[in-house]
Amino acid sequence: MPLHTTDALILRTYKLGESDRIVVFLTRDRGKKRGVAKNARQSRRRFGGGLEPLTYGRVGYMEREHRDLVSLHYVEPLRSPLSAVDGESLGYVGYFAELIDEWAQEADPNETLFRLGTSMVEAIGVGVPIEPLARYFEYWMLRLGGVYEPDERLSDEAKAFLAAARICSPLMLRDVAVSRGTLRELEGAHRALIAMHLEKDLKSVRVLREMRR
Repeated sequence: MPLHTTDALILRTYKLGESDRIVVFLTRDRGKKRGVAKNARQSRRRFGGGLEPLTYGRVGYMEREHRDLVSLHYVEPLRSPLSAVDGESLGYVGYFAELIDEWAQEADPNETLFRLGTSMVEAIGVGVPIEPLARYFEYWMLRLGGVYEPDERLSDEAKAFLAAARICSPLMLRDVAVSRGTLRELEGAHRALIAMHLEKDLKSVRVLREMRR
């Protein structure tokens, strides 16, 4: 049973027993995986801060046939959203991670989705304004999922932002002018499409609402 190493994005963790954690992570080459990180709650030496949501790093795991859970041996963090220069951005980390988790399929490689996720980590780290970044992320998630539906009722400014999002990288959003009102308009439109596609509301959306109060 060889050790498989790959780049991955950490999405979520759950407690397992007294000392272990179940870790959900998206790999570059093998899609979404769920694994057991032994003693992750008692010893930080093997995993350190590598299990924080949306951490991008190198992981090593072993997989057995007919087993749903892999055995996660290590995570070597390469980039972390905890390096964000804007504290508000940290509130969106869980939202991005939950959306990727909901969209990604088990063991189904999707490098485009993986690259979108890693680009979010990079953009957060260099201080790209978080609300335009969130609208960009939602737009591309919906497009990659094949469920984006252009809404002719959107304002001209909203359509212009989406036109820019189609051709620019997340880092270039700092040069895209957009008003707060337009960002709220797009937020409502995107969240409605996401909820319709997933047939539920995301827990992280409620957290973001609380942050605004």
